[in-house]
Amino acid sequence: MTTPLQRIAAQGWFEFTAILRNGEQVLLNVIMPVLAVVILAKTNLIATTSELDQVSVALVAGLSLAVMSSAFTSVAIATGFDRRAGFLRYLGTTPLRRSGLLAGKALAVVLLVIIQVVMLVVTALLVGWKFDLLGLAVALVPLLLATCTFAAWALLLAGTLRAEAVLALANLIWLVLVMTAGTILVASQIPAIVSQAATFLPSGALVEAVGTAIGDHGLAGRPFAVLALWMLIGGAAMARWFKWD
Repeated sequence: MTTPLQRIAAQGWFEFTAILRNGEQVLLNVIMPVLAVVILAKTNLIATTSELDQVSVALVAGLSLAVMSSAFTSVAIATGFDRRAGFLRYLGTTPLRRSGLLAGKALAVVLLVIIQVVMLVVTALLVGWKFDLLGLAVALVPLLLATCTFAAWALLLAGTLRAEAVLALANLIWLVLVMTAGTILVASQIPAIVSQAATFLPSGALVEAVGTAIGDHGLAGRPFAVLALWMLIGGAAMARWFKWD
């Protein structure tokens, strides 16, 4: 008889391989972040006044894009359609239970983020990034926090709306997240009120926190607090309103 941890691990692996078998998800979660690093590192598309060099800025953008794509868009869409098909309700009655199902989804996202970080770091090294182990290690903290934050809101979206609405809204919100994250990188080229407003959104806070980690080897207090607040609100709302069927 399998143990709860074994069931969670099996479900996590199933969720993870399902993402890799989906061409659209591979494009969103792997190819686009890698292309973002290469394009931003090799062009002047973003004229930033940041203290970070161009390749480091590209890596920050790629890491942020990867987390938003995997933890929010992928989780929301996959969970929304699983819910419509009755898959969530069915697994909730098996020995896996509902808590195990959520843990399996979380494990799949963590595995995906690890793969993304490795691929993006390798890509950055190939385009000229000087490897910074300390900065990268510190950056994992806001990346993990942001993963939890976006996943909580993704589950809230998937657990309260119809699958078709989840698909449309998840992609629309993803575009908004990308644009608001980008305002942090081009703050000198846009009105100050726009970039300042973006820092209070999880996307902007993520970019700011990861940039500080890689550039200064430190944790930025305000962006970290913003991410934590969004995570707490999203987690509480998800626990309150998520519907399994």
